Amino acid sequence: MTSPAWSFMTSFLTYETNKSVVVKSWSVGIINRLVQLMIISYFVGYVFLYERAYQVADTAIESSVITKVKGFGKLNGVVMDVADYIYPPQGEGVFSIITKIITTHNQFQGKCSEIGDSFNCSTNADCAKHLSSVQANGIITGVCNTSCGSCEIEGWCPAENDQVQIEPMAEFVDFTIYIKNSIRFPLFSVTRGNFNSTIRNCTNNKLTDPFCPIFRVGDILTEVNQNVTTLANNGGEIGIVIEWRCNLDQDVDLCVPSYSFIKLNAPFENYASKGYNFRFAKYYKTADGTDFRSLHKAYAVRFDVMVTGTARKFSLIPTVINVIAALTSIGMGTVVCDLVLLNCLKGAEQYKKKKFEEVSEAQILASITPSPGSQMSVRRGHDSCCDSGAISLSVN
Repeated sequence: MTSPAWSFMTSFLTYETNKSVVVKSWSVGIINRLVQLMIISYFVGYVFLYERAYQVADTAIESSVITKVKGFGKLNGVVMDVADYIYPPQGEGVFSIITKIITTHNQFQGKCSEIGDSFNCSTNADCAKHLSSVQANGIITGVCNTSCGSCEIEGWCPAENDQVQIEPMAEFVDFTIYIKNSIRFPLFSVTRGNFNSTIRNCTNNKLTDPFCPIFRVGDILTEVNQNVTTLANNGGEIGIVIEWRCNLDQDVDLCVPSYSFIKLNAPFENYASKGYNFRFAKYYKTADGTDFRSLHKAYAVRFDVMVTGTARKFSLIPTVINVIAALTSIGMGTVVCDLVLLNCLKGAEQYKKKKFEEVSEAQILASITPSPGSQMSVRRGHDSCCDSGAISLSVN
């Protein structure tokens, strides 16, 4: 009886070699060529032409953005220039154009009544529930000011009333934004900029001047389908996307940016917190040295300049890797045809017998050992090392 160990060693110490079987079948041949054609089309059309797998890519773009806004408008009867409506004033990649300001003048430190229906009261007990409130304009003292029916706060007084109706600055749609962007692809040491000596008298237009870095605010809002009146009253956020896609196998002067715009506040339009606003204060001193301030609640259009980019250039290594992958994948046609022959066609059993054959060492020795009493002679056999060993098999 054969032991398990011996059976394992016998099956383990075997050698497998490919056996070539030529199958003369139109259907199998068509399947084989179609699979090969699909694989070749995939690598040529998608991998090499669309994905450009023969190139190495650099996506670690280094970028610097400087912005300048120009234009004049009127707010609360006052002519506003860049120093009045741009915040912050440094000209960075994120900036805001103020469209409306609610100002609370002459605020001093002290105690006063809070503004708003939610802080109405008749007794001190009504104000006790607001002691830890962060919605008030100061610290709730817990005292009800019965003369005006409102809870008392301690802080900057009088309290701000941000429900005042003010007409926004309508002229902001005619302002222009100049964006100066310089980028560098460190892998290839290529530096580019979106400006040149001819840009000062242009305005960006997708049809007539798509590379001009000067943009009219109204054109941006039109492209993102933004309601100008709502934006001016509530504020909002607009994204300016600068995308660099450069093929460095071509002339580097063809490496130019494309511009697009997105409405960043779109996901929040159906929520209670709409638009965009912020507060800032200007501080002063009285003749006796007492501090006071003017509080400004500003509604603004915030612009975020976002820079992305990819540079590509030919490289031998990815080209060789993908060519080898393509040549290797062509062999998938053989796998598909084997599955068809072994499982789908009528001559499957015949194909299995021809394709899979077990030969023991004893059979090999018996075929080359002469019988007793015979005379051995040396002569050239019919097979040689040049014989492919292929077997022709017809499948109907």
